[in-house]
Amino acid sequence: MADDDYVYDDVTGEWRPASEIAAEAAAGQVVRDSAGTVLADGDQVTLIKDLKVKGTSTVLKQGTVIRSIRLTADPAEVDCRHDAVKGLVLRTEFLRKR
Repeated sequence: MADDDYVYDDVTGEWRPASEIAAEAAAGQVVRDSAGTVLADGDQVTLIKDLKVKGTSTVLKQGTVIRSIRLTADPAEVDCRHDAVKGLVLRTEFLRKR
């Protein structure tokens, strides 16, 4: 949307710039690890607990470093890859930013 576009906000009952509404929506979704540190795409994280991977016999041990995470639409989950498991989704409550 261009900066000239205005959108009617039902909550406030006003016409507001679309860029302002988009900025609020982006800022509203902050992903945090178990310690409350903000996570971003590409961060490295460490597991704080041994985790059994569903569908496999693999166990990811505490202290395992996961590199290059990707944020998802759900702020409680991150996408990542590990040598043992591809296409892994981890809950942020079990991660600590490195």
